Amino acid sequence: MADPLTSDPQASEPPASAAPPDRERIAESIRRLATQRGAEKSICPSEVARELGGESWRGLMRPVRDTAMELARQGEIEVLRKGKPVEPGEVRGVIRLRIAAR
Repeated sequence: MADPLTSDPQASEPPASAAPPDRERIAESIRRLATQRGAEKSICPSEVARELGGESWRGLMRPVRDTAMELARQGEIEVLRKGKPVEPGEVRGVIRLRIAAR
């Protein structure tokens, strides 16, 4: 067991038995959170990562962003940069996600 006085709380890892979420589980979380937020509002990819990864959420940011880009290419969500929709291939920096208008 790690010593809580010398351990880095930011470096916590999931238990060895905990498998990382697969792409479909990530996609389901993105869809659900974006739908709950509504078409006029957006979510941060970190909300999805935190929900799925708990204390180890940072390691999920790349899979969450990659899955979000796939969903955007399929027309399920929109990727926003500075409040404006951007093409998935043009994404750099901070983004937000919202459910696509149908």
